[in-house]
Amino acid sequence: MTEEISHDNRRQVLYWRLLARLFDREEQAGLESASLAVVEDIGLPSALLDPRTSVDSIVQRHPELAAEFDGLMTPDSTSDERDRAAEVRRAALASKVLLNVFDTGSGAVTAEQLSRWQSDAGWMERALGCGPGELRGGRAAGTGTGQGGPTPDISRLIPEIGPELGAIEADLVDRMQLREVLADPDLAAQLTPSMSLIEQLLRDKDNLSGVALANAKDLIRRFVDEVAQVLRTQVAKAPVGELDRSVPPKRVFRNLDLDRTIWKNLTNWDPEEERLYVDRLFYRRTARKTTPQRLIVVVDQSGSMVDSMVNCTILASIFAGLPKVDVHLIAYDTRALDLTPWVHDPFETLLRTQLGGGTNGEVAMALAQPKIAEPRNTVVVWISDFYEWSAESLFNSMAAIHRSGAKFIPVGSVTSSGRGSVNPWFRERFKDLGAPVISGHIRKLVEELKTFLA
Repeated sequence: MTEEISHDNRRQVLYWRLLARLFDREEQAGLESASLAVVEDIGLPSALLDPRTSVDSIVQRHPELAAEFDGLMTPDSTSDERDRAAEVRRAALASKVLLNVFDTGSGAVTAEQLSRWQSDAGWMERALGCGPGELRGGRAAGTGTGQGGPTPDISRLIPEIGPELGAIEADLVDRMQLREVLADPDLAAQLTPSMSLIEQLLRDKDNLSGVALANAKDLIRRFVDEVAQVLRTQVAKAPVGELDRSVPPKRVFRNLDLDRTIWKNLTNWDPEEERLYVDRLFYRRTARKTTPQRLIVVVDQSGSMVDSMVNCTILASIFAGLPKVDVHLIAYDTRALDLTPWVHDPFETLLRTQLGGGTNGEVAMALAQPKIAEPRNTVVVWISDFYEWSAESLFNSMAAIHRSGAKFIPVGSVTSSGRGSVNPWFRERFKDLGAPVISGHIRKLVEELKTFLA
């Protein structure tokens, strides 16, 4: 019992130190010395207590620790049986990740500091069982599952942690002298593309020139390529369109429906010879509907929708590459811009966007409506938080599209985390219309579009 109490006390020391570091800038000498004694006693490096040392640096010096960070803070049904000494070890590792991510200080931020924070945030995402960049909305990755125990069990708070990480990263980017960093190729090379960084680059692109502009474009292109690679995988995995029952199945061996063939021929079973005589073969239908479809994507590019603008631009370019899909892309704030000529190149499309400003969906509707030539072969995806000045008029136009036979899909946002605020007035009316707002997670939109278009 004494040993168990000792382990519990050790773990409490580590967590008290973590809280003291996060909420009180002055070092608590007693907690620091006690924590150092605990860390050394359990065989972990003292660098875990140095807030200036990144998790990457620790893992490079002690590669055996890498596996311990994976799934470090995910639930574990066997936690009651876990050795208490191991829980102390996990507390030390978890404290390191949490402190490095949430204690960002104040003042100016260098490219090296941002890069280090992004790396540490990646380790935290791994500790929570998620893919790199997933919680920050920087990549369109799926939810991962890690291994490990509940020290601490904060994985249930992932929906809240994601936006917090994104906000911290955005604050770090804000505190950078970004133009000066971009003008120095060595410093720019230290930057890792992320949604927060891309947003800042897109907002400031008109003020950049020369080397700084070239480095900014390189970062944007790298980010676009990374997200596009993930989205192409999701598009490939999503369900395809309905089977076309009007096309008879091909009578080839690979389409043979063996179970149905046996079932339909059971009446031909000969019990004496113990043999089934087959007088008819049944085949699976594999043909899918291939009617040419038109996809019209309308994206709110106001300040609150940057993540959606980036993701939808890339997604539109992927669907534009599918056969028999005619993709149109419209971005709007108080003005509307038809980006269709560049829809195959998301990089060029993003360079033409003007992020920020207010919201006036009616100017976008004026561009979108004439594009609906054959309603039953058209899907209109409207991505916005739907906080509009002329709500009644815009909704009536959207309802008219829906009633015309076109498929109208309202989306609250298209992010990796799926979080997004939607005007309750619009949400209720879309629900009554029979076109409920998609939750906003990009995978759901991919599945919805793939089913209709493929």
